[in-house]
Amino acid sequence: MRAVQVAKPGADFELIDRPVPQPGHWQVLVRTAACGVCHSDAMTKDGMASTYPRTPGHEVAGTVEAVGDGVTQWQVGQRVGIGWFGGACFTCTPCREGDFISCRAARVTGLSADGGYAEYVLAPADALAAIPDELSDVEAAPLMCAGVTCFNGLRGSGARAGDLVAVVGLGGLGHLGVQFANRMGFDVVAIARGEEKGEFARQLGAHHYLDSTAVDVAAELARLGGARTVLSTVTSSAATTATVGGLRPRGRLVVIGVPTEPLQVFAPDLILASRLVAGHASGTGMDSEDTLRFAALTGVRPMVETMPMAEANRGYAKMMAGQARFRIVLTAQ
Repeated sequence: MRAVQVAKPGADFELIDRPVPQPGHWQVLVRTAACGVCHSDAMTKDGMASTYPRTPGHEVAGTVEAVGDGVTQWQVGQRVGIGWFGGACFTCTPCREGDFISCRAARVTGLSADGGYAEYVLAPADALAAIPDELSDVEAAPLMCAGVTCFNGLRGSGARAGDLVAVVGLGGLGHLGVQFANRMGFDVVAIARGEEKGEFARQLGAHHYLDSTAVDVAAELARLGGARTVLSTVTSSAATTATVGGLRPRGRLVVIGVPTEPLQVFAPDLILASRLVAGHASGTGMDSEDTLRFAALTGVRPMVETMPMAEANRGYAKMMAGQARFRIVLTAQ
């Protein structure tokens, strides 16, 4: 099979041929149709994989090719996705408490095992999610990381239908976050740089738009009644923390983008209104399946640009340079 690998930390992607792996106990072999390019793939290039060479990619959509011993819930030919979650150990304390995404084994597709930049990928049975017929493989792939992270971050935030919810950023994560927030019934505020993005934000489903270069974001959120939840999808620490003062009492800032510098929050802004700042991980295979079903039901779709798997270097470089609008998806064909 063809696969794209990182031979060693810092190396470019290289297209190679290797044998098709065979599923062992409780493993599933998936034939890849599409794999999203995620900013977190930089972790594989930068030396954070468990071993090298390593094939990146954790936004996988394809079909079941073969199943190993003990697998009963997946059938050959079934359409499935594989995301960041690479399976649970079921024995650590978080797993015993049912918090599988916090499993201490930290199994991550494309980091602790080879990922979806390949014609075939192996995964444990608990890592898979069923893809609804209403979604194409190209549409489903980005929802396996970007999608589930936004969806889970919102549905676990404590916000309820009718609440004011703000989404910071309109990029690869944010354009999905606004759609999910709208379909969940929130009063949606989109926050980004530049007035020209306002019309696009409204097309995605935002009811309000704030140009962060022209207004005091916290003051405007407060004027609207205060946000129950702010979902920050950006890599700017300043843009993330600028929203804290706009949270209503006991409101929550949910951080899913990874700022390049530490977050700095003025403590009284948290204490005096009992506000919270929370990080949020991606989601389990079941969380991803919930995301896919919700997207299929409500019309949430990623905006994508496709490239052949052989052009992984070009796709990755374009994504890292911020030139992708909005998700790049590699296709096996």
